[in-house]
Amino acid sequence: MCSASTYDSALETLLLPFASGRLPWPKDSALFLRARTGAALQQHALPGLVCEQSFRPDAEALERAGLTVRASATGAGETYPLVLVLPPRQRDESRALMARAVASTRPGGIVVASASNNEGARSAEADLAQLAGGIDSMVKNKCRVFWTPPLQGPPNPTLQAGWLALDAVRPIADGRFKSRPGLFAWDRIDPASQLLADHLPADLHGAAADLGAGFGFLAAKLLERCPKITSVDLYEAEARALDVAKTNLAAFAPRAALDFRWHDVTGGLPRRYDVIVTNPPFHTQTRVDRPDIGRRFIAVAAASLNPGGSLWMVANRHLPYEEVLADHFARVRKVAEKDGFKIIEAVKGHSR
Repeated sequence: MCSASTYDSALETLLLPFASGRLPWPKDSALFLRARTGAALQQHALPGLVCEQSFRPDAEALERAGLTVRASATGAGETYPLVLVLPPRQRDESRALMARAVASTRPGGIVVASASNNEGARSAEADLAQLAGGIDSMVKNKCRVFWTPPLQGPPNPTLQAGWLALDAVRPIADGRFKSRPGLFAWDRIDPASQLLADHLPADLHGAAADLGAGFGFLAAKLLERCPKITSVDLYEAEARALDVAKTNLAAFAPRAALDFRWHDVTGGLPRRYDVIVTNPPFHTQTRVDRPDIGRRFIAVAAASLNPGGSLWMVANRHLPYEEVLADHFARVRKVAEKDGFKIIEAVKGHSR
């Protein structure tokens, strides 16, 4: 998560043109796509700022900072004199976001974007230049900030339309699932999740949860393999993934209760379950390794299982989860190990 005291080099650089006087802040409103909070954002008066962030931990951090936050666009046609962007690493998603930024800019308005050098800054700068017909830029903090001239509509409507379509939901896995760019393993079935699905026993039963559900692959496989599962709650921090999961699980709605929760699992769960499945994340959105996130998923799962309930998880073989599993579960066994992954079943004990 971010906090007001966290240093964010891309965010700091994004605001550099305003802090240095190169650009004025508009009087009425501004839109911030893929917004993050941090010290730089708190040091400036930014009237009328609307933050859009679909990743729950970042959205919650923005809310705690007192900013106006939404998970996605509220309607077509709204425009702003300034659109800020922190483009994601995935190229199709980034290009679609740039196109949305241009589409959201009112006549005479500008788009300003920033990225770190090791997160594709030059590519993002070239993309915005191609879309907007020219840019200005500054370099600092091992990042680049770049912005359009005042726009009078999209300089290249055909390119803009094509890039907007890059974020479209599309079929994968021979049409069995739908996904979209930027999600985890978005264009394929993740081999670790597939390995876990292949080892789920058919006799799992009762209320289940999928932690870090992504586009819904594990939840779907759980329901396919285990006819006695009566409900599945899908917990996912990325709202863009959860929207797709609803489509992928729609066929199971007649036989099991489904709930889709935009939720940061590390903060705990609101209820208890008989079964939990998970392929926990072990890095941040900026690719920094964070095995503590996986350990927290395990602790939360343990706290959220009924006595005798079971956790079924997959992880990279090298990740150090055994100690936290032993601390929280009465029985832990390695079910399988293949291709660098391990499948673990952990059973919660009965309190005395």
